Parts: sequence; structure tokens; C-alpha cells
Amino acid sequence: MTAMVEAKGVHKLFGDLHVLKGVDLTVEQGEVCVVLGPSGSGKSTLIRCINELEQISAGRMFVDGELMGLKEVRGRLHRLSDKEIARQRSKVGMVFQRFNLFPHMTALENVMEAPRQVRRLDKAAAERIAREQLERVGLSDRADHYPSQLSGGQQQRVAIARALAMEPDLMLFDEPTSALDPELVGEVLAVMKSLAASGMTMIVVTHEVGFAREVADNVVFMDDGVIVEQGTPAQVIDAPREARTRDFFDKVL
Repeated sequence: MTAMVEAKGVHKLFGDLHVLKGVDLTVEQGEVCVVLGPSGSGKSTLIRCINELEQISAGRMFVDGELMGLKEVRGRLHRLSDKEIARQRSKVGMVFQRFNLFPHMTALENVMEAPRQVRRLDKAAAERIAREQLERVGLSDRADHYPSQLSGGQQQRVAIARALAMEPDLMLFDEPTSALDPELVGEVLAVMKSLAASGMTMIVVTHEVGFAREVADNVVFMDDGVIVEQGTPAQVIDAPREARTRDFFDKVL
């Protein structure tokens, strides 16, 4: 079976700032991979490179066996067109720190927007999918509410439903609970646990070590643009081999 995500020697530079320094990572289909590490370690940049929100500087990034953002012609790499990149990106759902909901649209309308605009579904089909996904995240009773009428946790759950409405093969989460008040974190993590249990392939950048320990198949610890170590939660969180990893968990646990 083809791996869902495969990063091979991925580098990312922003001018002189070398953020990713030759990252190799494989995430299998149906796997939950949680990426931990200090701020500035390259975690968010890595997942933004997976779905072409950031263009890698060197290396290769594959999603479901397809080279992202590039095509190889007679041994040379060429940038794909914006339309081709949009097609690739449509298979990858992304949930950000900030919910970025349209304030003038209801929860239902926010979730319907991408299926209508990107997948070109008619209104009835888009609404059916949107209602299914709002129910999936426990918000079917909030479909007609505007973002200003929802809590932060509810808004983030709408954002998850919006990503799921595209029926992605892969879900990426970039610090999905970091902008939430502590009492709202649990409701978002519960939805993510449910997604993981359903077999969704997920890569989650988070500081929620408890979530990683409970849900992750594979934990990746990053620091200074490299993967320092990876393995099961028991290996990486509870019995890390590397001094940098031990020092990090000594501080956060």
C-alpha cells in the first residue's frame, strides 16, 4: 500500500532562515501522526509544505504517491500550474489555529462553501454534505448560527466540518486548540479522537501531549528543523532516547 505522506529530504528556507533541514517522514494510510516540539522547531512549516501552502526549497513531498507541486519531465522538475496544485490540495483537509470562518455566513453556509465553489456541487448536494459533517462534529443544532454566536470551540468544530466536507484523504491540524480557552479544548480534541477512530489519516501539530499519548500511532519530536526522534507514544514520550527530547518532556510534563 502506498504511504499517504512521504517526505524525502525536505528543506525549506525563508531567505537566509533555514527552517526545515532535510526532513524524512512517512505516514501510512489510516495512521495518526502527532508532531511535538518547541516553538520555532519547524512543525507548522512542515505540514504547510505537505499541502503546498509553502513551496519546499529542496527534496520531494508525496501525498498518496503523487509528487506535490512538481512534475518530473526528462529528469528535470517543473512547477505545476495553479489549477493542478489546487486539484492536489483538494484531497488534503487543513485546520488552522485560527478558525477563519466567514463572519457573514452561518455555520451551514461556511461548510457548504468549498463543496459548491471547488467541487462544483449543486446547492442541495452541498447542503446534505454540510449537514452530515456538522452532525459529525456535534453541531447540527447550530447550523443556522453565525460565527459571532458560537464559542471558540464551536467555531473550530465548524472549521473541522468545513475541511471534512471536501471528503479529503488526509487531514492536517496546525495547533488546532492553541487559540482556545482551556475549558473549550476538550470538545475539539473529542472530535479529533472520533476522526482518528474512524480511520482518517491525520497529521497533528499540537502541544497537547495527553492527546498524543492517547491517540497517536506515531509521535514525531522536532527541534531546530529536524526530526530528533520518532516512534510510538511509549517510546518517544515516556522513554525518549535523545537528550533534547528528554529535556523537552521534562519541561512540559
